[in-house]
Amino acid sequence: MDMTVTAWEAELTPTNGSDEDFYQHYTENIILKVLSAIVALVGLAGNAVVLWLLGFRMRRNAFSVYILNLAGADFLFLCSQIIYFLETIFDLYFVPSVVYRFLLPVSIFAYISGVSFLSAISTERCVSVLWPIWYRCRRPSHMSAVTCALLWALSLLMTILDKINCFHLFDSLNHPVCQVFDFIRVPWFIFLFVLLSGSSLVLMTRLLCGRHRVPLTRLYVTIMLSMLVFLPLGITWLLSFWFSDDFNTNHLSMTILLLSCVNSCANPIIYFLVGSFRQRWRKRKHTLRLVLQRALQDTPEVDEPGESLPEETLEMSGTSLGQG
Repeated sequence: MDMTVTAWEAELTPTNGSDEDFYQHYTENIILKVLSAIVALVGLAGNAVVLWLLGFRMRRNAFSVYILNLAGADFLFLCSQIIYFLETIFDLYFVPSVVYRFLLPVSIFAYISGVSFLSAISTERCVSVLWPIWYRCRRPSHMSAVTCALLWALSLLMTILDKINCFHLFDSLNHPVCQVFDFIRVPWFIFLFVLLSGSSLVLMTRLLCGRHRVPLTRLYVTIMLSMLVFLPLGITWLLSFWFSDDFNTNHLSMTILLLSCVNSCANPIIYFLVGSFRQRWRKRKHTLRLVLQRALQDTPEVDEPGESLPEETLEMSGTSLGQG
C-alpha cells in the first residue's frame, strides 16, 4: 500500500528533467486518474446493487455473507477514490483538508478488508473441497460472520500500522516504532497474497485435474474469476515491495491505484456474467436478483443448456451451513 500512498501524497514537480518531460508525466497522470475515476464510478454502481440485493432482497447463506462484506469493502474503497479523483482532477479547493486527509486511511482500510475477504473466500472453499465431511458436519454455523468481524478488526489494525499514519503520529518515517509497524504490516500483506494464491491453485487443481474432481458449479467459476482478476494486482504489489526503487514511483503508484479500482469494480461484473451465462433471456424474465442467485449457485447445472434451477432452489443453495 506504500505505492498507493505515493499516488495520494506525491505531486509532480519539474525539478528533474525538462518542463516538457514534466508536462508529459502530468498529462499521463491526469489520464490515469480520469480512467480510474470512470472505473470507480462503474464499480460503485455495481457494488451498490450487490449490497442492496444481498442485504435486503435475498436470503443469506455461508458464502453470501462473505460476498456482502466484500461488496461493502469495495464500495467504501471506491467512494474514497472517487472523492480523491474529483479533488485532484478539478482542484476542488472547497473540500476541507481534514476530509481529504481522512480519505487516505479509509481507502487503505477498505482495500485491506477487501483483500482479506477474498483470501477468506478462497480459503474456505479450498477447505470445503479438501475436507468435505468436516466442512459439512463440523463447521460452526456462524463462522462466516465471525470471520468477517475479525477481518474488519485486523484490517483496522493494519491501517493504524500503515507508514503514512505512523508519519502523522511521529513526524518521521524512520522512527523505531514505524520500523516495528513495517515488520508487522509487510508480512501480513505477503501472507494474504500467498494464502490467496495457494488456496486458488489448490482449488483449481481439484476442479480440473485428478480422478476425484469436484463438480464445477457457478459458485466455483465466480470464485476463480475473482481470484484471476486480483492476480495482476497482487504481482504488482510484490514488485513494488522489493523493486520500487527501479521503477518510476509515481507511475507505478498510479498503475496500482488503477488496478485496485479495476479489482473492486470487477466482482459485480463477474457475478452478472456468470449468473447470466447460458440463459435464455427471451423466454424468461431475468431480474438482477435471479442473476446474482445463479452466480452464487453451489449445485451442478441441469442437463438442458439454458435451463436453470428454480428460484427457490437457488435461494436455499448452501443454507445447510446456516446463515453464515
